[in-house]
Amino acid sequence: MCRVLKISESGYYRWLKNRSKPTSRQLLSVKIKEILDEHPDNDNYGVRRMNTALEQRGIHVSQRTVYRTMSEMGLIHRKRRPHGITKATTEIQERENLIKRDFKAEKPLRKLLSDITEIQCYDGKLYLSAVFDCYNGEILSIAMDNNMKKELCIKTVKELELQYGKKKLSGAIFHSDRGSQYTSEAFKKALKEAGLIQSLSGAGHCFDNARMESFFATLKKEKIYRISAYKLTRDQVKSIIFRYIFVYYNRIRISSVNPGGLSPVAYREWAKASAKIAA
Repeated sequence: MCRVLKISESGYYRWLKNRSKPTSRQLLSVKIKEILDEHPDNDNYGVRRMNTALEQRGIHVSQRTVYRTMSEMGLIHRKRRPHGITKATTEIQERENLIKRDFKAEKPLRKLLSDITEIQCYDGKLYLSAVFDCYNGEILSIAMDNNMKKELCIKTVKELELQYGKKKLSGAIFHSDRGSQYTSEAFKKALKEAGLIQSLSGAGHCFDNARMESFFATLKKEKIYRISAYKLTRDQVKSIIFRYIFVYYNRIRISSVNPGGLSPVAYREWAKASAKIAA
């Protein structure tokens, strides 16, 4: 047979020996599968986040290799971009935007972002209000209801104050768009009682609150669209959102903005421990 195929016997037997060995790409796909199996929501990992997860496990390959492997595994997701919903009023156009698209914070609880998003459920619309910490990308408090009135936003602030206390929140910037909920006297009173300083985006400038919008986009892409929320009741979706945010997003999910891909809570705890050692 070797003479017919015009190959050497040694080459033929070397091919037989190596044929059963898995290729590096096959080994990588096995590791990727293991990472996906660690948590149900890890199947939302894109190339960059998966590459970080591999590096955390001591596997160093290029993003291009990860992309090719994930493509072969059918794991490249199509992006969907949800739209914002709160509409700006024109009565407080002159109020200063204290954030000015600088979403970096040196300490926790210094720069906070907030917004509302809408989710269609089987029994009607569900509105989610959330507070985002620019320091580590952590969601600090949420409130959900079947309307998007100012009371929903006030409840979010009250939950924040209950969780962290006025002493820790005092002097923190609380940034949102210029929706009527946020410019109402009742909401401004709630901020003042919590020791928070209000900051508002420019009218029609969605990028002034980009990191908050980005979180909602992530939530919808990684969870809401995948569970077909419109087939579930509000109560069912509320429970799923709560678990996703406080169990997975804050504590497990790899963050593309924190050092080493640390999750928001892991980064906060690491930074706190490092500060104690340095002191």
